[in-house]
Amino acid sequence: MFSLVDANRHGTAAEREAGAPALSSVPPDGLPSMTTIQLDLGAQAAAVARVVAGVRDDQLGDPTPCAGTSVAGLLAHLAGLTTAFRMAAEKIPVHGGPSASPDDLPPDWRTRLPAQLDELVAAWRQPSAWEGTATAGGVTMPAPVAGIVALDEVLVHGWDLAVATAQDYPADPASVAACTGFAEQSAAEGPTPGLFGPPVPVQDDAPPLDRLLGLTGRDPAWRRPGS
Repeated sequence: MFSLVDANRHGTAAEREAGAPALSSVPPDGLPSMTTIQLDLGAQAAAVARVVAGVRDDQLGDPTPCAGTSVAGLLAHLAGLTTAFRMAAEKIPVHGGPSASPDDLPPDWRTRLPAQLDELVAAWRQPSAWEGTATAGGVTMPAPVAGIVALDEVLVHGWDLAVATAQDYPADPASVAACTGFAEQSAAEGPTPGLFGPPVPVQDDAPPLDRLLGLTGRDPAWRRPGS
């Protein structure tokens, strides 16, 4: 298993330097100090579960916007991060982090991943999840920061999966707004290695989701080759 930080560094050094989006996850330090926010992950988790249900077996080897990561690898990463951030909400320390290797994709991912998304949502609906600190991948941070990172992981990687498999992706407006605020605050406080790739410019009148994608180092116009 890769650590949460290591999982963010998939792809070659040249790809990262060129700004290709990697798998985002928790950096070792430098997170914005958001300490009062509470969010509900339910709407966006449900949207991601619908995308998971639409993935075909013949798409598992296809590329994704995350450099060097296939659809199967992205699904494996989602399976790992939903567990890691559910345990963070429950105050259960876990070492290591979500893999992005297709070899680690559970054989029952079609049923397991939606169930884990539901468990993640339920865990972060507990008031205690937002109190004190939370630890994911060996990184301890204010619990509200862990909650917004969890939502951002689900939302942005859900888009990665949807666009890689040519599916529609309904992004929850409240979730997009919360994650955009977090990404903007992170950018204003300076680059945080391991959190987001270099921002991709988007038009001033771009849709809210496109603005978020650009802030997290993604090109909203990315499409799978041949589509």
